[in-house]
Amino acid sequence: MLTILANAKINLYLEIVGDRPDGFHELVMVMQSVALCDRITLTPLNTPNTRIECDHPQVPTDASNLAYKAVTLVQKTFPNRTNQFGGVEIHIEKKIPVGAGLAGGSSNAAATLLGLNMLWNLGLTRLELQELGAQLGSDIPFCFVGGCAIATGRGEEVASISHTPKLTVVLAKYSSLSVSTPWAYKTYRQRFEQTYQPIGDRATLEERQARIRSSTMVKALRDLNPPTIGNYLHNDLEKVVLPAHPKVAQLKETMTAAAVGQGGLGTMMSGSGPTVFTLCELPEQAEAIAQTIRQQISDLDLQLFVAPFTAYGLRKED
Repeated sequence: MLTILANAKINLYLEIVGDRPDGFHELVMVMQSVALCDRITLTPLNTPNTRIECDHPQVPTDASNLAYKAVTLVQKTFPNRTNQFGGVEIHIEKKIPVGAGLAGGSSNAAATLLGLNMLWNLGLTRLELQELGAQLGSDIPFCFVGGCAIATGRGEEVASISHTPKLTVVLAKYSSLSVSTPWAYKTYRQRFEQTYQPIGDRATLEERQARIRSSTMVKALRDLNPPTIGNYLHNDLEKVVLPAHPKVAQLKETMTAAAVGQGGLGTMMSGSGPTVFTLCELPEQAEAIAQTIRQQISDLDLQLFVAPFTAYGLRKED
């Protein structure tokens, strides 16, 4: 039996470059791990079954769970090495909010792949685990890299870009509210397709990827310059999600106002939402902002979390 800690992520930058031939979008993103984590415990079974248990009622425990799919993928990809083992029970202790745009399901799948690699002695490298994870979801490869990284392609091409800034984040999400990621990207395509170049233009694509690598945001991260990091937060998907979800738009407005004078560096929606976050240099500032938001929004459906940036996406629990 072993336990993997699987951290959430936020997007500090998300730009949609264009459409890909595979139906996905070409993306340029800056992603950061935060120390809000699920605990994934894998226990070998004497039967060939896969069993999922979770303490959160919204998390599926059948074959639709990404962790379950991770087991199936490993067994299908390496039958000669996995047939000798039985099945596995996966217990998910959920701390990352569900349907939040924080890669909760993706981190669980990545933790399962990492755990099976150790439990079943598969000998896979991190790059091989990333390639395997990319078959299940675009955010999964980042979970193996963790820290602060640029993700390109549809999100599966990941490269670290800096040491992890010493920042703390306030995360806010309405528990009952979720946003469909496919809907968000589809809607963006319908409304803003004219704003980006066809994916076949490789020169344009490479120029835009090079631009973000030398952008003010990436320079600020490499220089560990917190105020500039906050100033250059960017997320294209806000253009479609905020108008369609007034509660998320209002939450962002409330958080932005709460951050004024309390050390907030910048506020933005993460990924396809609906989680909104504010960056702070100090944990005390983040706690004060969270308290102000709670005073201004009395809705018990609103979840608030305070977590520092962290240098890893996955870690075996000691």
